[in-house]
Amino acid sequence: MKIKGNIVDILNKRIFKGEITVENGKIIAISEKEHEVNHYIIPGFIDAHIHIESSMLVPSEFAKIAVKHGTVSTVSDPHEIANVLGVPGVEFMIENGKQVPFKFNFGAPSCVPATSFESAGALIDSDDIKKLLENPDIKYLAEMMNYPGVLFDDDEVMKKISWAKYFKKPIDGHAPGLRGSEVRKYINAGISTDHECFTLEEALEKLQKGMKILIREGSAAKNFEALIDLLPEHYENMMFCSDDKHPDDLILGHINQLCARAVAIGVDVYRVLQAACVNPVKHYNLDVGLLKKGDHADFIVVEDLKQFKTLQTFINGELVFDGSESLIKSVAFKNPNNFDCKSKRIEDFEITSSAKKIRVIEALEGQLVTNELIEETLIENGNLVSNIKDDILKMTVVNRYDDSKPALAFIKNFGLKEGAIASSVGHDSHNIIAVGVSDEAICQAVNLIIEHKGGICAVSHSEEKIVPLPVAGIMSDKDGETIAKAYASIDKMAKTLGSKLYAPYMTLSFMALLVIPSLKLSDKGLFNGKDFKFTPLTLNHKSK
Repeated sequence: MKIKGNIVDILNKRIFKGEITVENGKIIAISEKEHEVNHYIIPGFIDAHIHIESSMLVPSEFAKIAVKHGTVSTVSDPHEIANVLGVPGVEFMIENGKQVPFKFNFGAPSCVPATSFESAGALIDSDDIKKLLENPDIKYLAEMMNYPGVLFDDDEVMKKISWAKYFKKPIDGHAPGLRGSEVRKYINAGISTDHECFTLEEALEKLQKGMKILIREGSAAKNFEALIDLLPEHYENMMFCSDDKHPDDLILGHINQLCARAVAIGVDVYRVLQAACVNPVKHYNLDVGLLKKGDHADFIVVEDLKQFKTLQTFINGELVFDGSESLIKSVAFKNPNNFDCKSKRIEDFEITSSAKKIRVIEALEGQLVTNELIEETLIENGNLVSNIKDDILKMTVVNRYDDSKPALAFIKNFGLKEGAIASSVGHDSHNIIAVGVSDEAICQAVNLIIEHKGGICAVSHSEEKIVPLPVAGIMSDKDGETIAKAYASIDKMAKTLGSKLYAPYMTLSFMALLVIPSLKLSDKGLFNGKDFKFTPLTLNHKSK
C-alpha cells in the first residue's frame, strides 16, 4: 500500500511532498516524491489520560468513534470499572479492547477504593497491583490519587509505587493544588505526570520540578485556557488528554479539537503535534508508530494543519476510518455488573434538624474542585429541604453495593426548578448520586436507577427518563451513536428542569470525588477534601 501526501516530520520540523509505503502493517519506506495531493499525513493522535468508562461506551465502541477524529491510541485508566468489579473489571476492558483494531494502553488502577471514606465494590491491594503490572498489557501504574498516602508514607501506597518501579513502568499522578515541599516529595516518590493543575503557576512549578503536565479538556473538567500558554516553551514535557468525556462530546471531537484550538491562538504546529502525538509514545513506551521507517503504520490523513479534519485513519496499516464512516465493527460482549441495594422510601431522604446554618457544596462550571459555602437553612415540618429560590438543593449519595442509609447534603449551582436528576456514575466508587428540588423527586430518581441496576435519569412532575447502563452500572451495551443521542436527550431534559451547567451529569458524577477539594459527599457523609476528614452538615446543631 502506498499513501501520498504532505508528510509532516514533527521532530525535524519539516513538511515535504512524499509517499509512504506500508507492508504487513509497518512502514517500509518513506520517500520524497512530487505529486498533486494537498492533504497532510501525520502520526495519529493519542489521548494521554482517559477513563474510557466515562464515555459510557465499552472500549470497542469507544474506538469506533475515536478513529473518526484521528485518535489511534489511548492511555486508559480502568479505575472506574475497577472500583465496581475489581481486577475482573480491568480484564474485561483489556479483552474487549483487543477485539478491535485500536491501541488501548491500560494502567493498573492504584486507588481502589479511592479512599477509605467511601464504599466501593472492590479492593485492589498491592499484591493485585503486582499481578497486574506483570501483565504486558498493563503499561503503567494509573493515577495515584491518594496523595496524602504518598506524603505520609502509607505502607500500601508505597508498595504499589515500588512494584511499578520494579517493573520499570511509569507512575501517573493526581495532585490538584499540591505545591512546595509537598509536591517535591510526591514527585520524588517516582510520580511523573499530573493532569489536575488548575492554575498556570501550579503547572509551571510542577514542570520545573520534573513532572510532565497534561492539558485536559473533558466534558466537565477543563484546563486548556489556564495552561496552554505553557506549551510553546514546555512542549517537550506536555501532553493532551480528555480524562472524562461524555458520548455526545466524543461524537463531536477528541484530541483533534485541542490541536485546532492551540494552532488557532498561534502555537507552533510542530510543538502542538509533539504534545498530541509524540510525547505519550515516548513517556509510556507505547507500541504506536510515529511515522518513521520501521514503525507500525499508525497515522492519519488530515485536510489541513488548522482544523485537523480527519480524512483517513490507519492503525497497523489497516484503514479504520475512510472519511465518512468508521470501519471498526461492533463485537459481542457480556454485561458484568455489581448492584445490590433495595428501593428507598421518601423518609430516607429527610434531614430532621433545627439548625440555622449548613455547609453547602458549591459546584463550579468546568471544574472538579468545589467550594464550601455556609448558607441559611430552609426548614419545613422540622425537615431541612431544598431552597429552589436560592438554588440550594438537597443531594444524596446512596450505597449501591448494600442497603445503607443514604448520605445527605446540599449543593449550589445545579439550578433545578423542578424534579431531580440521578446517576450511578459517581466517581470514584460509583454509588448512586442524585440532586433534586424535593425529597419525593430525589427518591423517585434514585429508585429508577436501582430498578435498572444502573444508568442516568431525570424525573419531573409528568415524565421520567433513563439511559440504562448495564455494564457495571457505568457503561452502555449500545453503540456510540445510539448512546450519544440518548445522552443528549436526557441532558436536554436536565436543562429543561432548570440546570444551567454545560454538563450537569458529568458535574454531578464528580460531587462524590473525595480526592478533589474541597467539599464533597460520599455514601458515608459530607467530606472535607482539604483536611481529608468528614465534616458536619449543620453548624452548632445536631441533625438526625
